[in-house]
Amino acid sequence: MNDADFMREAITLARLAAEDGETPVGAVVVKNGEIVGRGRNRREVSKNALAHAELEAVEEACRTLGGWRLLECEMFVTLEPCPMCAGAIINSRIRRLVFGAYDKKSGSCGSVVDLFSLPYNHSPQKEGGFMENECSELLKSFFADVRRGIKKAPDGRNK
Repeated sequence: MNDADFMREAITLARLAAEDGETPVGAVVVKNGEIVGRGRNRREVSKNALAHAELEAVEEACRTLGGWRLLECEMFVTLEPCPMCAGAIINSRIRRLVFGAYDKKSGSCGSVVDLFSLPYNHSPQKEGGFMENECSELLKSFFADVRRGIKKAPDGRNK
């Protein structure tokens, strides 16, 4: 498998999130070419502010690998991580982050701030805008459906 295959798996997870009325974000953690953690947004379903795709994928990878240090791992996620998720990537020592769409409102890997450039004890490599069109289209179509009343907004209201 290659980077595009891993991002396609993250996109599949993002679509599952959208089917649940969640903002469509999906993530996978990969070690040595094998997916060891998967996650998708579940904040609304779980009523939990921490239920982000990246955190779910990190948690599963830690369980799969039997430890919290994910030094040899990479993460593929459909949307640029927020501050909380960027912090989790730094703290879990993920080697490389690949994300699709940029997040101009809360992206913390370059859009609003770049937490990876600060002098923490670990600085992951990053690549943004990978398969950006596919990832952005998921978000655009989801929120277009919300505006047309086809889907509920993630906060449960129609907008």
